[in-house]
Amino acid sequence: MKNTEVEIRGPLTEKQFLELQKKLSEEGKFVADKNRFAICYPDPDTGSLVENCNTDIRVRNTNGIPEIIIKKGKWGAVDENRREFCLTGKPGEFHKMIMMMGAMGFTKGVSVIRRGKIYKYKGIEFSLVEVPNHSYFFEAEIMTSQENKEKALERIGKVCKDLGLNLFSEKDFYDYIHILNKEANKQFNFEKYSEGYFLENFGIE
Repeated sequence: MKNTEVEIRGPLTEKQFLELQKKLSEEGKFVADKNRFAICYPDPDTGSLVENCNTDIRVRNTNGIPEIIIKKGKWGAVDENRREFCLTGKPGEFHKMIMMMGAMGFTKGVSVIRRGKIYKYKGIEFSLVEVPNHSYFFEAEIMTSQENKEKALERIGKVCKDLGLNLFSEKDFYDYIHILNKEANKQFNFEKYSEGYFLENFGIE
């Protein structure tokens, strides 16, 4: 059963972002634009949003579709493999999901905005991601089974090497996330939240 997400990430300059976009457009298959807003909650066991986040819980809105996402497993740059569970709602239900999370005690988190494009290239899903007014990075992902995760990781690594892409080291990746949390992402406090907040500030119902 393909329920394990194997993913590698790496940094991009704006020039690299545009060059990779051009190459994947010509040699791969464009899948979709990805406009995403999400509230990321700390791991309920460790309280971590970064290094020790082994239960990744978030409510996100991608191209107008709200989802509750839970990812179980190691979150990292070069050897990430996590089981992913997703509950998809209907357009307009993002507020309801935030209220549900608040009712369950998830009252603080981090809000993130990402803009990207998704491509299929040599059997791998590449997401080219822009953090608005800040930076760029890529994600290369394969959904596979637990028993095949190491082969999937090797395959992604080889294709990224052939493309001349640099990969985050574990430390570099965590440092980058901390920088994003400080400079680009925003703190979210449910206790100060009111209905209409996301619609007014982000155009999300």
